[in-house]
Amino acid sequence: MSRVLPSPCYIVSDAHLGFAHDEIERSLLQFLESLDGRAGSLLINGDLFEFWFEWRTVIPRHAYRVLAALARLRERGLPILMIAGNHDCWGGDMLREDVGIAYEFGPWEGSIAGWRARVEHGDGLRGREDRKYRALRRVLRSPIAIRAFRVLHPDWATALAMRSSHASRTYGARDGGRGLRDVAAKLLDSHREIELVVFGHSHVPALERIGARQVYANAGSWLSDRSFLRVTSDRVELRRWDGSADGVHLDTADRPTEKALP
Repeated sequence: MSRVLPSPCYIVSDAHLGFAHDEIERSLLQFLESLDGRAGSLLINGDLFEFWFEWRTVIPRHAYRVLAALARLRERGLPILMIAGNHDCWGGDMLREDVGIAYEFGPWEGSIAGWRARVEHGDGLRGREDRKYRALRRVLRSPIAIRAFRVLHPDWATALAMRSSHASRTYGARDGGRGLRDVAAKLLDSHREIELVVFGHSHVPALERIGARQVYANAGSWLSDRSFLRVTSDRVELRRWDGSADGVHLDTADRPTEKALP
């Protein structure tokens, strides 16, 4: 996939399908259907699924309706990028080859609607707070662990994964999202060429200008807020889905013009 996501780019994260109530899945399907003919691209920033694992001939049952909707959008020419989250990081071949989306492990850098951008799901980015998790993540994502998990019956493996994921699917970050906001601020300070940093994971919607030229954005959680981002060449908007084509406007960060810059 090209490192360019055309305008307008819609960004969602943390739907946790498979755990989410059916109403949440229906609203996401309606949202995806509304993008046909309106969106220039779609970015799914991690944890679309509560659990995702690709066996050779089996996929999780709860995924098929959303995967079918994504495949239809791809067939109609919509570029779709999915960044692996901490719940849906085991797989990729089926998503890439059968659904047709670009599935990558972050960080991703490229152009989002003309903004020079960096995208990560956000898990493991905080320094001291995420130290233990980073050690566990290396084990869980190792080739040995993946091969061992693949030999389990899919029903048993899915039940085990769903029980173990309870803590991280239901919370809004205890720090109110400040930890990831601080990570974004440090990243932008050290990489002045980046105009937009996009995280997910915290379940806390955020849109904040960092300095005069740069923006930190977090789509929040579709699971709890049904919030999303809409990025065009001149602004980033935080919105909430309400069943209408545009949703409810929550916040905007305009791209500064050359005249407005100090």
